[in-house]
Amino acid sequence: MSILSGKNVLLAITGGIAAYKSIFLLRLLVKSEANVQVLLTPNAKDFVTPLTLSTLSNRPVLSDFFDKNNQNKVWNNHVDLALWADLFIIAPATSNTISKMASAQADNLLLATYLSSKCPVYFAPAMDLDMHKNMANKNNINKLISFGNKHIPVNSGLLASGLVGEGRMSEPNEIIDFIKNDLRRELKLFKKKILITAGPTYESIDAVRFIGNFSSGKMGYALAKVAIKLGADVTLISGPTSLSLNDDNVKVINVITADEMFSEVKKQCKSSDIIIMSAAVSDFKPKFSSTKKIKKENKNLLSIELLENIDILKYLGENKKNNQILVGFALETDNEFINAKLKIKKKNLDVIILNSLNDKGAGFGFDTNKVTYINLNGSVKKFKLKIKEEVAKDIFDQILNDFNEKI
Repeated sequence: MSILSGKNVLLAITGGIAAYKSIFLLRLLVKSEANVQVLLTPNAKDFVTPLTLSTLSNRPVLSDFFDKNNQNKVWNNHVDLALWADLFIIAPATSNTISKMASAQADNLLLATYLSSKCPVYFAPAMDLDMHKNMANKNNINKLISFGNKHIPVNSGLLASGLVGEGRMSEPNEIIDFIKNDLRRELKLFKKKILITAGPTYESIDAVRFIGNFSSGKMGYALAKVAIKLGADVTLISGPTSLSLNDDNVKVINVITADEMFSEVKKQCKSSDIIIMSAAVSDFKPKFSSTKKIKKENKNLLSIELLENIDILKYLGENKKNNQILVGFALETDNEFINAKLKIKKKNLDVIILNSLNDKGAGFGFDTNKVTYINLNGSVKKFKLKIKEEVAKDIFDQILNDFNEKI
């Protein structure tokens, strides 16, 4: 998952030698699950082929106002293209195109689309050393920045002319990182560190048997996905699940036992701004565990002596910093509200998320959940049965509302 996932992106390529890099940039955008429409200036076709770009983007490449190969003279509507786009990336941006952008010239489809755009525009200059240094060019770049366009600075290195210095277009991965960070900067939890636990823990009886529960981890993973979408840097400590989460802004730590989860939580909690304990941690573990399978003829299997696991949530409450927000989960079957409110005080929580096994479609294993949000002041917000990612969004909306000054 990426912040670019589902975004409509116009990738505009102008006529410079650095256009070859745009092929790799396009590949990264597609890999990030963006919908990419490539625009070429007429001169760009001397450096990259429409066939390559259309194959990678799975869309016809657009360069002219009219499709010359179509007898019906179909118009490539620059206004519609501009309205479709969530992002406009011009890479490479030559001195010629930058000059025309700055002076509002529209002598090709790319420029007309740019002048009609309302979305964020990113431009990555590429030119020779002295061209880049030229004051007229620098003035044009500054003018575009003053218009609100996002300037992706050039690199320094060997240039096509053989000179060494500034003018190289940023590498495709650098452009992607620049855009991702810029988009995340506008999000409500940008650079906030969120620690989330998810899934069950398993406590070994012998080599093949364990004590566990039916938690799927879906709620915790949904919370992690929403936190990422809000710009957070997420650490997800996950018990055994079939789920996976791949994103540049999440660190997944897999554990099995409650002791392993506690060990990882201790390492991560001090640097976290918000901690959400949605894992279903086993309360007990066998006092003795066999490294071999216990045969059923062994009568010792009929009686298992249990030890109490450490209460991770209680530990966090006792060691919570003033600037941290601690959120616990309570899965109840009886006296739900009473037990949940007691848990807030007993474990020094800021928020408790209550869900009941008595609610149809809520609890372990379901794609849906029905929760009640209770904060430390006793404020109660009940939510309807929803898909777990929507539940996660509701939870974060409430946290942002209740702790706006703290966050």
